[in-house]
Amino acid sequence: MADPKETITIENVVASTGIGQELDLQSVAMDLEGADYDPEQFPGLVYRTTDPKSAALIFRSGKIVCTGANSIDAVHESLALVFDELRKLQIPIEDPEITVQNIVTSADLGESLNLNAIAIGLGLEHIEYEPEQFPGLVYRIDEPDVVALLFGSGKLVVTGGTSPDDAAAAVDVIVEELDGLGLLA
Repeated sequence: MADPKETITIENVVASTGIGQELDLQSVAMDLEGADYDPEQFPGLVYRTTDPKSAALIFRSGKIVCTGANSIDAVHESLALVFDELRKLQIPIEDPEITVQNIVTSADLGESLNLNAIAIGLGLEHIEYEPEQFPGLVYRIDEPDVVALLFGSGKLVVTGGTSPDDAAAAVDVIVEELDGLGLLA
């Protein structure tokens, strides 16, 4: 079996920051080219960057959430672009601290999984599996503190980590647990 850790791909990084001051989003939306602001649909202003691709959700409080980036570096690059655009609007911004909130990754175990057997083998305290509701098995891992979605195809999604290493550690835990139960070839 090939090492499933080599198949790990970052799908989305969500990070937050703040500029320490309130913003008049209506005014910012009028001056910031490409900004989407419809307070009846969503309370924040949405500003998308294309290189790297992401969306910054800017709130009246000055809090900013960056989502859609595919690496931590891309988050920093995207937010640097957002900060530069806001500075052009005469909004003074120091270099705010950026906190990674969630990294969503995907991986492939390289073989089909019997989710019924896994649900029984891993026990109900860490598992949610209702195939009528959702085709994947939800596995809450304590260390690292992440949630893994396992699918019959052998594909999995790991969410809740704050470092790419969390995904690798989660894959190790999953492989070790399934191997120990005799559920991996």
